[in-house]
Amino acid sequence: MLSYSRHILKPCTHRNLAVLNATRFHYLTPTTLFKSHSSFAKSNDKMGSLSALTQPLQYPTARRDDTVLDDYHGVTIADPYRWLENPEAEEVKEFVQKQVALTESVLQRCECRPRLAEKITELFDNPRYTAPFRRGDKYFYFHNTGLQAQSVLYVQDTLEADPQVLLDPNALSQDGTVSLNTLSVSKDAKFLAYGLSSSGSDWVTINLMRLQDRAVQPDALSWVKFSHISWTHDSKGFFYSRYPTPKDGEVVNAGTETNANLYHELYYHFLGTDQSEDILCWRDRANPEYMFEGRVTEDGKYFLLYIGQGCDPVNKLYYCDLSELPNGLEGFRNENSLLPFVKLVDKFEGLYEAIANDDTLFTFLTNKDAPKYKIVRVDLKDPNAWTDVIPESEKDVLQSARAVNGNQLIVSYLSDVKYVLQVRDLETGSLQHQLPIDIGTVSEISAQREDNVVFIGFTSFLTPGIIYQCDLGTQTPDLKIFREIAVSGFCRSKFHVNQVFVPSKDGTKIPIFIVAKKDIVLDGSHPCLLYGYGGFNVSITPNFSISRNILARHLGAVYCIANIRGGGEYGEEWHKAGSLANKQNCFHDFISAAEYLVSVGYTQPRKLCIEGGSNGGLLIGACINQRPDLFGCALAHVGVMDMLRFHKFTIGLSYLDNRFWLFRQGGRISLANQVHKRDLVVCAYAPSRFTDENSHFRFTLELHFSVYSPLHNVRRPWEQRPNQSIQYPSTMLLTADHDDRVVPLHSLKLLATMQYILVTSLDKSPQTNPIIGRIECNAGHGAGRPTKKMIDEAADRYSFMAKMLEAHWIE
Repeated sequence: MLSYSRHILKPCTHRNLAVLNATRFHYLTPTTLFKSHSSFAKSNDKMGSLSALTQPLQYPTARRDDTVLDDYHGVTIADPYRWLENPEAEEVKEFVQKQVALTESVLQRCECRPRLAEKITELFDNPRYTAPFRRGDKYFYFHNTGLQAQSVLYVQDTLEADPQVLLDPNALSQDGTVSLNTLSVSKDAKFLAYGLSSSGSDWVTINLMRLQDRAVQPDALSWVKFSHISWTHDSKGFFYSRYPTPKDGEVVNAGTETNANLYHELYYHFLGTDQSEDILCWRDRANPEYMFEGRVTEDGKYFLLYIGQGCDPVNKLYYCDLSELPNGLEGFRNENSLLPFVKLVDKFEGLYEAIANDDTLFTFLTNKDAPKYKIVRVDLKDPNAWTDVIPESEKDVLQSARAVNGNQLIVSYLSDVKYVLQVRDLETGSLQHQLPIDIGTVSEISAQREDNVVFIGFTSFLTPGIIYQCDLGTQTPDLKIFREIAVSGFCRSKFHVNQVFVPSKDGTKIPIFIVAKKDIVLDGSHPCLLYGYGGFNVSITPNFSISRNILARHLGAVYCIANIRGGGEYGEEWHKAGSLANKQNCFHDFISAAEYLVSVGYTQPRKLCIEGGSNGGLLIGACINQRPDLFGCALAHVGVMDMLRFHKFTIGLSYLDNRFWLFRQGGRISLANQVHKRDLVVCAYAPSRFTDENSHFRFTLELHFSVYSPLHNVRRPWEQRPNQSIQYPSTMLLTADHDDRVVPLHSLKLLATMQYILVTSLDKSPQTNPIIGRIECNAGHGAGRPTKKMIDEAADRYSFMAKMLEAHWIE
């Protein structure tokens, strides 16, 4: 939520604290998503034996409407579960309720469930902190005592002063489902603007607080989504982004709607005024999928407008000199004109992110002509003369750069998926110091340019969290521990982390992190969890996970992270190698990682579970379709499963996963968290909207529809390979009712399809492994979930995994 993010436009904070994190997921216990309705016709339930439980499983039979046919340039495709796209329909509510009951009946048979919940709760119950940040003469940070639903925002006058509660989201709802989505403190630290989200939805309401007396002001800004809050230095107001107010009846319950989000707009709000009086600063009616974010430079003089077209790491960049507005922003109160922006970059040919400026001299981080990123400089007086400050590295990927201590930079690189931290000269780019950090992830860097003290967040597979305090005022940077997060009962000395490089189908070496107990015997007997993402330039770096460490300690499991192509681990070339026509490389990489774990003796197919969320949910769906024989269990969170209709819902038109689905929160995630160039074939993510040529559509249709669209590629493996006894792995599809990033219909339609093809359409199906869905209420794509929901969901999915893999509890 607050950590540094490479990509300016981020509907998902997937590189910051939100996404779902690649290495930690936050969802919850199965609860009734919708109320029961007796009008639903009784189904003819089919029976299939639950092999891991040796008891029959009752599957509800969902109605199929075989009359729903779509013509895609002469190609007819059936969509028998189209009716599941309407979350308000009574039939859909009944379908969901039956699936929730089915899943609960399975989970009740998972013996590890109570122990997992108890142990995860025990280890969660430890204090957690974020790095402090300074505004004016005050410091701010987040703290969670352990089991609080949401972390609390604190303020203190000095680092040594007693902290005081500034904003406690836990007081805003009884169940903890109101969360703090974004915030910004004015430069003089007199006002706090903060965005609240309900039930995990991306919709945000911005409120205002006066810090002196903690008085909440009457200002309330609605229909905000994917917005940064940026104050002008006079503290009279701030810039923010929003969508137009929906028409009457268009949104019944914000967060559960499926309407497309179009026509993003940028506004300025004056304190103490009604939202209807806000100044419209920028919009583009000709490009409804564009998204806008504005930031005031640290000197307060310029306002930068970032324009994004989707999830590609590219943007346009305009600027407005606020000091040259004749009557300031007040002069636009009664004007119909937009702000007078100057176009510095007006093509989507690279990413540009401002690092610092000295009047008209600007320093940017960019990937223009630099797939691994570099730092450049330009003078606004001569906008065509760009010079390199820090050239692109030959091997390592430049992750971030922050101007500090007047004329220095804190620069982070990713080297073979491990962070490197440096101090460099802002003017020349020359290396001054290498900061000594362990193998792991730099999750946040907190400092302003005038600060000589920098706070650095760090985590790793075996490090719950460290906040370093780095003093740059000395000749050699003084790096010391400011706070360290300790998890009682966790002993890192009992585990070992190894990184291997495994050849994929085409010979490309794929990095895999493997976490296991020390001195593990490679006899193939161990349960194993393999996680992957592979999309949108997102890098999956070492991150501490309480629940997965419990799997290793108490279930004897090995857990692994496969850094497959499509991510950003090796720069934009790595990303492109797993996107567009190369998307199949992602699945080849992940399958090769699984085959490696089996071949060297870590596990065997029936004891191997695969997991992924959002774009990673698509990964899991595609892989169990392509290699059902290779896995014993599959956990697919909030996945994009219908590759023909994704673009019709919420931000699907412009967002290709957990970043914008059309053209590219991507950005590499800093795994202190965070749910999204075209990471898939262009037509694979928007066939009917962006393919007018019949031949082009047929090519892309064949590429994604017949190969990896999860919904359209469910097959009976025993019919494809009749000489082998093959069925689908035990599968849990996870979604939530307020996920307006990847709407629940993706998982619901795939769930109905899998159950029909594999079980309910047959009198005696060979599919004895369960196919179930975990559908959470009052939750979204991942961000903002209360602690209790995180714990319950982790206990559910991993107890399911344990039961299906026949893993037993070890005290």
